Amino acid sequence: MPGKTRFAPSPTGYLHEGHLLSALFVWAAATKWDLSVHLRIEDHDQERSRSEHIAAIREDLQWLGFKWQSESLQSDHFDRFEKSLKNLEAQNLVYPCYCSRKELEEQNPKNEFGEIIYQGKCKGGSLPLVRTASLSTPSSGGSPRNAPHSLRIKIPDKVINWHDLRLGDFAENPKLQCGDFPIRDRIGQWTYQFAVCVDDIEEGITHVIRGEDIRNSTARQIALMELMGRTEPPKYLHHPLIVDTAGKKLSKREKAHSIRQDREAGVTPQELLGRVLFKAGLASTQAPADLDTALDIVCRNL
Repeated sequence: MPGKTRFAPSPTGYLHEGHLLSALFVWAAATKWDLSVHLRIEDHDQERSRSEHIAAIREDLQWLGFKWQSESLQSDHFDRFEKSLKNLEAQNLVYPCYCSRKELEEQNPKNEFGEIIYQGKCKGGSLPLVRTASLSTPSSGGSPRNAPHSLRIKIPDKVINWHDLRLGDFAENPKLQCGDFPIRDRIGQWTYQFAVCVDDIEEGITHVIRGEDIRNSTARQIALMELMGRTEPPKYLHHPLIVDTAGKKLSKREKAHSIRQDREAGVTPQELLGRVLFKAGLASTQAPADLDTALDIVCRNL
């Protein structure tokens, strides 16, 4: 069976230098290990996703010279998420959580990354009487079972051993890292952790190449995929990040300078690639580089 990796940006803003570095690692891995590349646009966050950003993702990647063999838009396949949720419910692995954001912050400890370690306050409760795509607050006197709630997965208490192709071996227990985590949020949207697992299974992803900022999600995603029936997880590689002057990773929420802005300012793809290689510590100067040269440089660092 041929291998397959994916580049999976969310259309909540324009691509920036951090996305470009990730794309270079994805396509370099595809070159080195003879993988096909799947472009997955992860618009599970329907509140923040924008159609203009979906179009811009494709345009910016093509402008840079990237090519991919297949493509999907998450919102076109929400039915696969419903199907997976029903399978988990049938195994009694899902329960509603009525805790507000404030309650979660006040009643649960946090891990080293600042994430809540859910202590299971709502565990043992039955599934709600009604589940809709958008949950609303009940009228006065309504059943609390119909109140806004998330859906959490019952994660087993066990150590997940996994190997990173760049960083080495890890042994992590998601129960201690984060506890039972949401797979659907309080307004009925699918969470990242759930959506990425379903899609990686359904789309046959064999290699996951992504930034070190998501490394701590790996054990919980492997555990969730096991509950979904995937016994052999993908191979993982987490690459270094480009950070700003304050040492923080580039992000759309922090309004990172976008590739679109560079294009409009007349920056060439070669100039942008050279700049990103330099900022990532993969080149000693910002000398312009074509895509093939950039991929060769990254390949040598895999």
